[in-house]
Amino acid sequence: MHFGSGLLSRCRDVLPSHFHYCSDLNTTRFLKTMIQLEKPDFVAFTGDNIFGPSTTDAAESLLSAFGPVMESGIPWAAVLGNHDQESSMTREELMSFISLMDYSLSQTNPPSKDINNVKRGMFLDIDGFGNYNLSVYGAPGSHLANSSVLNLFFLDSGDRETVQGVRTYGWIKESQLNWLRSASQELQVQNQEVKYVIKTQPVDASAALAFFHIPIPEVRQLYYQKFVGRFGEGVACSSVNSGVLKTLVSIKDVKAVFIGHDHTNDFCGNLEGIWFCYGGGFGYHGYGRIGLARRARVILAELRKGDKEWMGVERIKTWKRLDDENLSKIDEQVLWELSPSR
Repeated sequence: MHFGSGLLSRCRDVLPSHFHYCSDLNTTRFLKTMIQLEKPDFVAFTGDNIFGPSTTDAAESLLSAFGPVMESGIPWAAVLGNHDQESSMTREELMSFISLMDYSLSQTNPPSKDINNVKRGMFLDIDGFGNYNLSVYGAPGSHLANSSVLNLFFLDSGDRETVQGVRTYGWIKESQLNWLRSASQELQVQNQEVKYVIKTQPVDASAALAFFHIPIPEVRQLYYQKFVGRFGEGVACSSVNSGVLKTLVSIKDVKAVFIGHDHTNDFCGNLEGIWFCYGGGFGYHGYGRIGLARRARVILAELRKGDKEWMGVERIKTWKRLDDENLSKIDEQVLWELSPSR
């Protein structure tokens, strides 16, 4: 969203005829419109929620940026980008504040596994702030009502780093990947336990989605492959490849990853069986391209219908909405579908 100071933060890269009345409030209006139109069950924000240099009060900016989703009463969660901390709060303070906001399911970090540390409210020793997972449970009244049918992983991709004297973007560290492997394995074990207990009902393996801000280096390869959407600028990523793709492939449950950072990219492309999807530029105070409408990505997870009740996730689809006169729906596609043999 790149939210700044509300009415005082003017739009960037809009038609001259819009500039006199265009501000952060256009971002607020677009978020309200998306909520009213799509009626989501959950909203995910993929970082650069605020643009630090344009606000002297990060807390006030966050309250304004997330205001529409809090007013709606819809659960939501966020990760940080590379600009959020460039104001009056550190990354740890930002995630702590976000985690305490109305209807937020965000977490500063996973809780420590040491029972003594848990009692003191301490977190797992892990790089960054905003690494956590959320479980979506099965339909009420079904045998999966207390089991996860869709796991949502959130990761902190950092902001800026210096490698051998050269400035580059942040990356997801090994401690975060270790946590991701562990969390995924734990969730898959729970899924197997449900299969064992409920012998009379087939239980589908839980799919997972991941959300973080800065793309991984392999996303650059998608320029030379088939993709759905717009490849409008170069992929701005870290010079360090920390093995995120290799980890995601190895844990097998993540079907799609949703990223931000590059505002004029809004494409989805497949890397080794996993979709990587940009959301496209949403906020009006962030850079864009004149004549290119701001946009948002929608994700739909559909449950499989059994003989007598709803089962696990059968299909994951996505599309984008443009902030144009018609709120145009574009680039609808299926990201993942349960194998017919299941």
